[in-house]
Amino acid sequence: MLSHRMLRDRQGGGHARVTYVELFFDLVFVFAVTQLSHGLIAHPTPQGVVETGLLLMAVWWAWIYTAWATNWLDPERPPVRIMLFVGMVAGMLMTMAIPRAFEDRGLAFAGAFVFIQLGRSLFTLWAVRGDAVLRRTFQHISAWFVASGVLWIAGGLADGPWRLVLWGAAIAVEYASPALGFWVPGLGRVRATEWDIEGGHLAERCALFTIIALGESILVMGATTAAIAWTPMVIAAFLTAFAGSLAMWWIYFSFTAEAASTAIRHAKNSGHVARVAYTYTHLLPIAGIIVTAVGDEWVIHHPLGHADPKTAAALIGGPFLFLLGGLLFKKAVFQAWSPSRGAGLVGLVVLVPVSGAVSPLVLSVATTLVLIGVAVWETLVMRGRETLSHGEGADA
Repeated sequence: MLSHRMLRDRQGGGHARVTYVELFFDLVFVFAVTQLSHGLIAHPTPQGVVETGLLLMAVWWAWIYTAWATNWLDPERPPVRIMLFVGMVAGMLMTMAIPRAFEDRGLAFAGAFVFIQLGRSLFTLWAVRGDAVLRRTFQHISAWFVASGVLWIAGGLADGPWRLVLWGAAIAVEYASPALGFWVPGLGRVRATEWDIEGGHLAERCALFTIIALGESILVMGATTAAIAWTPMVIAAFLTAFAGSLAMWWIYFSFTAEAASTAIRHAKNSGHVARVAYTYTHLLPIAGIIVTAVGDEWVIHHPLGHADPKTAAALIGGPFLFLLGGLLFKKAVFQAWSPSRGAGLVGLVVLVPVSGAVSPLVLSVATTLVLIGVAVWETLVMRGRETLSHGEGADA
């Protein structure tokens, strides 16, 4: 059947590779992350933070659901590839609407987002119609997207605070749906235990999105530094920001990313683990990287003086979100808390009382040292385990 030919081949075993068309699709979200970070820089108010957070949640939801869809569908098949290309066009419209999503382009943002979500879900429902489990899953998902879509469109048509209220309700519906098993009256729930997923592929997809976010942080610090006079303090701020991005990469990629891929492949309930670890908790590190990049931009522009509340909140809050997401991710995948990331969170909290009494550069150095400390701790722990493992092997 045609539907079976559009599914990935699970018979060969091993790691399902990420295809070039998936990487091409991700370019839209490079632009989206840029738009979000610039939006937060331009509107560093409590309302701006809430609005940017909601838009980030929508952008992440559009991307992660596509990653799940291509975990089952083969992007090398022409119909799947065309679906991704159409999604890219809608994604560009959605992303271009982000700066004025709460002004005159609310309907454009909402319409593009609903088109991506519901259109992809209906296409996947058609593509997997020969698989009873996936067909039932995407019937339920499509029903939830119809319900949330009504709220999105209504919010796009509304003005003032009602748009935020309706879109907040829409995002709440979407984020609740996986946790509720996409329950539909009369049809019951969908069980994640029934899903046949390729954990390595999903892990690699999310790792690549992390690279996108880190790439945006590099672009922000580079573009900011290039546009102003290179004083010693500016260069110090740039080097500190770069070290912070490097530490985040180190924490995420040195051991956790590959180990998580292996753990999910061998998990008894891989669908549930992947849903918690990647669909939900993985958004926190992404948000942390974006917020940190915003703080870096402000520090490079104004490294001296006392750190104002918005700069302090970004410099501490960004790494805090990153480490909190990593802590919850490790718990979801490995069923164990991370002492190093927990200690890092405590270290960041300790900086809060003194954050207003030091310069932005000093505070940036302090938060970066916390991240480096976590990275070094995890590296030493993993090397110790490897040494112990080799020693046991020699003794045996």
